[in-house]
Amino acid sequence: MIATPLRTYLELVRFSHTIFALPFAIIATLIAVRLQGDGGPAIAWPRAITGILLCMVTARTAAMGFNRLVDRTIDAANPRTAGRHLPRGAIGTGEVLLLVAASSAAFIAATLLFLPNWLPLALSAPVLAWLLGYSFAKRFTMLAHVWLGIALGLAPVAAWIAIRGVAVIQHPVDIVPAAILGVSVSLWVAGFDIIYACQDADFDAGHGLQSIPARLGVPRALGLAKWLHAATVIVLATLPLAVPQLGAIYWIALAAIVALLAWEHSLVRPEDLSRVNDAFFTANAIIGVVLLAAIALDLWW
Repeated sequence: MIATPLRTYLELVRFSHTIFALPFAIIATLIAVRLQGDGGPAIAWPRAITGILLCMVTARTAAMGFNRLVDRTIDAANPRTAGRHLPRGAIGTGEVLLLVAASSAAFIAATLLFLPNWLPLALSAPVLAWLLGYSFAKRFTMLAHVWLGIALGLAPVAAWIAIRGVAVIQHPVDIVPAAILGVSVSLWVAGFDIIYACQDADFDAGHGLQSIPARLGVPRALGLAKWLHAATVIVLATLPLAVPQLGAIYWIALAAIVALLAWEHSLVRPEDLSRVNDAFFTANAIIGVVLLAAIALDLWW
C-alpha cells in the first residue's frame, strides 16, 4: 500500500489559502510588539511568532479537513466539487479523520508555547469548536458566511492575546487594535465568501442548504457583498486612531485595497460568474499581503 503523498493532504486542506488570514495575525503581532504599553509582551516575541504560526497552520488544517469530511456527500452531488479528493476516492475518510484529530491536538499543544500566558491554552478548545462548527452552519443558517468571517477574524485577536497575555484582561482597551483588525477581516471574508457561494446558488437552493445567494438570489447577494467590503474599508480606516504610528504608507495601502476590492467586484456579475475564481483567489490573496507590508513599513521603518 502506497502512503498518501503530502501534496494530497496540502491540496485537500487548500494549504495555500492560509494566506488569507495569516497576514492579519502577523499584523496584530507586529502592532502588539510595537505598542508594548502596560506590561509589555507576555513572552519573547520570537517564541510567540513560532507559536502563532503553528497555531494558524494546525487550526486551519483541522478546520478544512473537518469541512471536507462533513461535506463529502454534498461535494459528491455537486458537479463543481465532485472532483475533490474525498468524493473521487483520492484519500480515505479514515485518513482525513486522523488528520483532523492530529491537527486539533497539535493546535492545542502549540498554545503551550505561550506559557506562562495561560489564555491561549484556556481559549483553544472554544476557538477550535467555533472553527469546526462552521462546517455545519450552512445546514441551518444563511449566515454561514458570517460564521466563516468570524472564524478568520479570530486570527488577529488570538495573536494579540498570545502576545499581550493578561494585559487584555487588566486593560480591556488594550485589545482595540486587534478588535479593529478582527472586525475588518470578518466583514471582508464574509463578503468574498458570499461572492464565492454564488456559484452554488442553484445547487444549495435545490438541496436545502442555507446560503445568502440561495436565499436572496445572486444579484442581491452580490450587492450585499459590496456593502460588506465597503464596511471593511471603513473599519480599516479607524485603525490609525488606535495605532498612531500608522501614516502615509498605510493610507496608500488602504487606497490600493479599495482598488483591489473594486476590481474584484467588477469581475463578477449576476449573469456572468465565470471569473469568480479570479476575484476570489487573486484579489483577496493580494489584500492581506499589501496591508501587512504597509503596516510593517509604517511601524518599523
